[in-house]
Amino acid sequence: METNSSSVGATGWRLAILLGFFLSTIGLMFLLAPIPQDLAYHAFVDRRSFLGIPNFFDVVSNLPFVLIGIFGVRASLGRLPRDVLPAWLTFFIAVSLVGVGSAYYHWAPDNDTLVWDRLPMTVGFMGLFVALLGEYLDRRLVQRLLYPAVLIGACSVIYWHLMDDLRFYAWVQFMPLAMIAMLLTLYRSRFEQNGLLLIALGFYVLAKVVEYYDAEIFQLLGENLSGHTLKHLLASAGCLTIAVLVTKWNGKHDALPA
Repeated sequence: METNSSSVGATGWRLAILLGFFLSTIGLMFLLAPIPQDLAYHAFVDRRSFLGIPNFFDVVSNLPFVLIGIFGVRASLGRLPRDVLPAWLTFFIAVSLVGVGSAYYHWAPDNDTLVWDRLPMTVGFMGLFVALLGEYLDRRLVQRLLYPAVLIGACSVIYWHLMDDLRFYAWVQFMPLAMIAMLLTLYRSRFEQNGLLLIALGFYVLAKVVEYYDAEIFQLLGENLSGHTLKHLLASAGCLTIAVLVTKWNGKHDALPA
């Protein structure tokens, strides 16, 4: 099997580390006790309404996801090679749907509406994960892994909703992002803008931090902007960084082995 010139040793110790980490995270997931959804999660601090829209800022701060997803789709079509295109399109379409689903959830937050926030999110995580596996290891992995990975992501949300157990969903969030970080560490990139991926990951980590300090940030910023609204803006900035990365990668694939 022909492999990318930047991934010499992909069948050796680097791949063994990736597979070992992947399997260990699955084992850890089953070792943990079931994690029920804390209903206090829905009690966001900023409940202000404007223009007839409840929880206005948490709702409208999802608009950037919709626009960035559209931008990413347009940047990918006609420029990226056909073998990796489906994974990138899956990611960017999911980003737009996250904006719609999250806005719907924040309009009336509860477990039922949260499904439509988390469902496109898991699809997006898996789409990005498979896209980068194709870019860093072998493009043929996209065809083999994309549909199973997306199905696993969707099933994690369905399982949580039916069984009130967040373990599977948490794994779908943690595992792809951790393995993306490992890809950046273990493999030399074929591209010049590798740092943009690190910036995107940094935006996501910051988004999770400010989400946790929702009320504290709201107070710190004079009750003008909550941590959860800021989470949406930071996460969308991470998605925009990835879209910019894709535009910079365009035209560099043709000279690379498939």
